[in-house]
Formats: sequence, structure tokens, C-alpha cells
Amino acid sequence: MTTTIIIIAILVIVVLLLVSLYNKLVKLRNNRENAFADIDVQLKQRHDLIPQLVEAVKGYMNHEEKVLTQITAARAGAVNANTIDEKISAENQLTSALSGLNIAVEAYPDLKASTNFMQLQEEISDVENKLSAVRRFFNSATKELNNAVETFPSNIIAGMFNFKKEAMFDLGVTQRETLEQAPKISF
Repeated sequence: MTTTIIIIAILVIVVLLLVSLYNKLVKLRNNRENAFADIDVQLKQRHDLIPQLVEAVKGYMNHEEKVLTQITAARAGAVNANTIDEKISAENQLTSALSGLNIAVEAYPDLKASTNFMQLQEEISDVENKLSAVRRFFNSATKELNNAVETFPSNIIAGMFNFKKEAMFDLGVTQRETLEQAPKISF
């Protein structure tokens, strides 16, 4: 009789542990999705500002049509992305296209003096700063989920219920290459 009670108690404890681990994984996944929702808000603002920026630049940059076309195409890809992974990839392409615009703008002093353009640049810079903050939160939430998915004993529950390691929202290849280069200083 006591052996049966001990076995039942052990089984109850194991079941409670498994339920607790499963609930933890669900909370971490939901936390990651919530963090990406914050990113989505900032991305929407960014997507809304880009057509205005392109229009402001068009009049000045007649022979830079390729840069403007790349930005427009990258924005369309970002707006139409559905999953978190697709959005991360599309946003990295858009960021790369926008950095191409920043380089091209350097050749147009009149454009840099335009108040409309400067205001749009400030708004985009503000959105980029907010995106940076929410990306950090998203990556932190992703790291917590990934740690739980890969560590014992929660990795057993993760495997049983198809939780998997998720991608971080990083800078992308182009921006990483830019950051890894030493700055060029000229006098």
C-alpha cells in the first residue's frame, strides 16, 4: 500500500514537472511573439515613411533611379512578408537598401539642405532608434526561449510539442560587414 502511494506521488510530481515545463515554454514563445508585435509597430511606421522619403528624393536624384527602385522593392517585400522569419529577412534587405540611399544622398548637398528631407530623415532616425530598442527586447525573449528549448529537461518537452530554436533579429550581412570595417577618417 505504501509502495503504491509512493509510486503515485512520484508520478504526480513528474506530471506536474512536465506541465510546468510545457507552460514555461508556451509563456516564452508568447513573450517572443509579443516582442515581435512591438517590432511590427515600428516597422509599420518605417514602411509608412519610406514612400515619403523616396518622393522627397526623386526630384533631386534623377540618375539614382536604381537606388530608389531597390528601396521600393525592398519595402514591398517587407510589407508582404508573413512569418517572423520572412519579416526579419525582408527587413534586413530594406535596411540595406536604405543604407544605399544614405550613401547616394551624400552627393546631393541641395537635398541634404531640404527641410522636408531633413524632417523625414529625423523621423526615420527616430523610428530606427525605437526599432533598435525593441529588437534588443525581441532578441532577449528569443534567447530565453532558445535556452529553454535546448536545455535539459525542458528540451524533452520542447521536442515532444514541436518547440524549436528560433532566429534572432540581427543586423543582417550587409550591416554587419559595414560595422566590421574600420571607419574612414579624412581631413
